[in-house]
Amino acid sequence: MRTSLLAAAAALALVVGLPMAASAPALAQPAGADALTDPAMKRAEVIAFIGVKPGDRVADIVAGRFVRALSQAVGPKGKLYAVMPAEILKAHPEVGGLLTGLAADPAYSNVVVLTPPIDAPALPGGLDAVFIRQNYHDLHDKFMGPADVAAFNRNVYEALRPGGVYVVLDHAATPGSGLKDTEGRHRIDEAAVKAEVLAAGFKLDSESAILANPADDHTKFVFDPAIRGKTDQFLLRFRKPR
Repeated sequence: MRTSLLAAAAALALVVGLPMAASAPALAQPAGADALTDPAMKRAEVIAFIGVKPGDRVADIVAGRFVRALSQAVGPKGKLYAVMPAEILKAHPEVGGLLTGLAADPAYSNVVVLTPPIDAPALPGGLDAVFIRQNYHDLHDKFMGPADVAAFNRNVYEALRPGGVYVVLDHAATPGSGLKDTEGRHRIDEAAVKAEVLAAGFKLDSESAILANPADDHTKFVFDPAIRGKTDQFLLRFRKPR
């Protein structure tokens, strides 16, 4: 049983590594790679940047490669809400079963799977942190509706406790490009993210360059073999005022 659940976790890492487009090319990461097994994801640094601690209640939006790591970080007294939007389940129905299978493992019993539509995320209140990794740009893409991004960010704001944080990690687009690369290259301009999230009432709390790569050609699709797994990524922490 334990072996099959670990296999399911590995398969989940593969599925969520696919770009959410009609013609998905090769996988971005080696088979089974997630934050516990791939040092390039800088698990410890990312979790420290979010500020996750035992007992916290955290939502992972488009949950995938950090599910196991975040589950361990919040510990048995915490909760990890693994949110997989219905729009992604429509494209990849297998993901739902993989997440629920992982949550059935006693080692990950603090994982709660949620599968709402992106425009009605129904996040539980009083969250300490909300994390979205490499999928904020997808909110603007056709397969997501596109989502009402302003409403989504307001929903996140309402779900967080005062002082809670909203952390966005995504593939960097060329500065000044705005939203034009979200669909074709799966990238987004960092400034566009800041503008959208700040408009929801958040304050920019911190930025990190731990996943930056100045050698990345921002004109390349993130799944291009020359750059996949090594893209220039920004990491932003926004805080709900107390």
